[in-house]
Formats: sequence, structure tokens, C-alpha cells
Amino acid sequence: SVPEMNEEYDAIVLGTGLKECILSGLLSVDGKKVLHMDRNGYYGGESASLNLNQFYDKFRPGQKPPPSLGPSRDYNIDLIPKFIMAGGSLVKILIHTDVTKYLEFKSVEGSYVYYRGKIYKVPANDAEALKSSLMGILEKRRARKFFLYVQDYNESDPKTHDGLNLKQLPMRKLYAHFGLQEDTMEFIGHALALHRSEEYLDRPAIETVSKITLYFDSLARYGKSPYIYPLYGLGELPQAFARLSAVHGGTYMLNKPIEKVVYDSSGVFQGVQSEGEVASAKIVVGDPSYFPDKVRKTGRVVRCICIMNHPIPDTNDCHSVQIIIPQRQVNRSKDIYVSCFSFSHNVAAKDKYVAFVQTTVETGNPEVEVEPGVRLLGPVEEKFLDIYDTYEPISDGKADKCFLSSSYDALTHFETTVEDVLNIYKRITGKDLDLDKVPDQPASSS
Repeated sequence: SVPEMNEEYDAIVLGTGLKECILSGLLSVDGKKVLHMDRNGYYGGESASLNLNQFYDKFRPGQKPPPSLGPSRDYNIDLIPKFIMAGGSLVKILIHTDVTKYLEFKSVEGSYVYYRGKIYKVPANDAEALKSSLMGILEKRRARKFFLYVQDYNESDPKTHDGLNLKQLPMRKLYAHFGLQEDTMEFIGHALALHRSEEYLDRPAIETVSKITLYFDSLARYGKSPYIYPLYGLGELPQAFARLSAVHGGTYMLNKPIEKVVYDSSGVFQGVQSEGEVASAKIVVGDPSYFPDKVRKTGRVVRCICIMNHPIPDTNDCHSVQIIIPQRQVNRSKDIYVSCFSFSHNVAAKDKYVAFVQTTVETGNPEVEVEPGVRLLGPVEEKFLDIYDTYEPISDGKADKCFLSSSYDALTHFETTVEDVLNIYKRITGKDLDLDKVPDQPASSS
């Protein structure tokens, strides 16, 4: 029997963004009856990957892409470009749910950092670090001592702590303990720990040490960079989790106009009305665009998307690459991230590259803010600008049964995305998701 709108569900999920799809997958695996709806005709919401025609429809309505860019279907352009840390929490969720079987990943070839007007490869091992021109020979020795400390550090073994309490010691004091210079601190904090501002310096050192450890662990998996990325773009991720939900009995409806969310007299969620019918459920999960009155604005993100016919200059002809521009290098308070993918990850036509430059908006002139990154790209064929507001839920959802995600940030990886998902999962179920435990697979239907 076809599940109907006017049935009773355990959960209704609005929007097929990555966060919503992971949650509907997890809830379905938990045996919950889930109805998942999206007003768009494609999966992914804000985190979709679009072909060239869809991309032009969004950014240049009424215009056709020039034939010189190649076939539309060869493109999968991410709306929210991010990398996946090979040893990070998104990979743990993919393994935990066995969603890896629906996806194919390839490592990202290079990781670079911008310093005094030039870009340098982030050293991937000891040998590269010794050859790198990023720091002088004495500083390299001090940095090496710091890295050995981080590699040996084990929270539960005080012998590795060197008498320092990293849960209390601010990061800036840990740097000082090893006598590191400001440029080195910037490199470690922004290119390895991937902090995007200087606030971390006054926070407990343990946070940064575990971020550096994550970087090294991720790097150890593939050796070129700590990042992996799915073939055919990030839009594959929400679709893979949607398949997980469907395998466990979840119902999907795309192109569904959401007319209104229905509440009882005390403001508690009851159901969702679409095309005159109401589906009811115990809870609703959704992204901010479906609940404008239940979220507050947190800021803006600016992103420049460029299509080119060459790799980014000075990146050793890498087909996939990230460049971090630390904020201090360009007198900002938040870092600028540059990323580039190509036909080698099946996201652009043959010999074409798609580059993204993104950051958190800090001024009234966002286009100028991404300029330092755009300048690194060399000549571009087409350039698009995307500026959007970011939102977060006003309440935790426990009272009104509306569990909302936050908008995607300008960060370069998915760690904060997954943090939000795990947080929402806990608010809904009251329990932590144990990522080290692999759940039972459903009995396969013959």
C-alpha cells in the first residue's frame, strides 16, 4: 500500500538537506515511521549539487550556459562546498550506518596555506616539513617538538602531559611553552586545527590539540591531504542517507509544497499541511527555511563560484585542492577558504575546474571580502556570487516538538555539521548516538 499524507507518523522531516537526511536515516534505523518532504524537485536543499542548467536557473534565471562550458550533465556544482575529514565524524556516521556502500570517495590532492602573498603546501609528513620554506630551521625544531608532544599526548595517561593541564591551560600558553613564533602559531591554528578566527587562543588547549590530532589521523589514511570528497559532488550525501531511510521504511515526497505547519492551541507541533491534506506526527525536524518564525539570524556567508579551464596556479596542477587564507594575512577576523574540484571528481566537464571562495561576511561589501581568494585563481570563464543569511533555532524543540537545524557555516569541513546533527538527535531521543557501535542491518527482503 502507498503511504498516504493523512497518516500518523513518528516524525515528519522537512527539507532534504544533508542534516535532515542524516536524521531521517538515523530515526528510520531506530524503527521510527518517518515521512520526509521537500518543496524542491531535487534532493539536497541547501546542500544539493546542481548540473549546469540547474545552476544557471538559480543564479542567472533566463540565461543559458555558454556551449564552451561543455555538457550540463557533466557538472555537479555544490551549493555548500565542504571537504570531508578522512578520520572525522561524518566518516564515522557513514560507517556506522553502512551508507558508504552508496558512495564512492576519492582523496583530495592538495592542502595549501596562504602566507605573505604566496601559497605554500601544508607539509603532509616530517620529510615535507623539513623541506618546507614556511619556517626557518630553528623554528622547525621547536615546531617538531610541539608536534611530537601532540602526537604522543594521551588524555588518560598523565605521563604524556609534560606536567601541563590542557583542560585548563589556554592554547596561547601551550604555544609559549614550546616557544613558537606567531607565524607558526597561525599556521598550526588555521591550516592544521582549522580554526577560522583567533578566539581559540584563549580557550583550553585540549580543544586545539584534538583538532590537530584529527588532522594527522585523517592525513595518515591517504597521505596526500586529510580530506576526501565523493565522486559526483556532495549532493550524493543527502541522497545516500535518504536511501538508508527508505530501506528502513521511510517515505519520501519531493515537489511537495508545504502550505502550513499545524500546531495545537498551546503551540505544540501537530502536523504538516500540503495540497489540502494534513500528515500528523509526534515531532517535526526541519531546516530554518521551513520555520522562519522559530529561528534567529546569526550572520551571512559570501561565496564566489568560478568555472575555469585550468587548475589553480602554484598548486602543482592539483585537480582537487584547498587553500586556507588565515585572517591575519588579509586583516580580517575570519579566514577565507578556497577550494577547487574538477572533472577528476566528476563535478565538471572534461578539462574544466570549479573553484569556490567563501568566508563569513564582516563588512557591507561582501564581494570585496572574497577578492584575496579570487585573485589566486588566475583567469576564470564564468563567475557567480552567492550571499546568504545563516540562522539558528531559538529554542531546543523540547517544548514545541520542532527540532530545527542551523544553517551551514562557511567552514571548510563537516565537523560542525555533524555536531549539530548529533545534538538534534540527542534532543529528540534523549540519548547519544554511539558512533563506534555498528547497528543491526535490516533483514534483506528476498
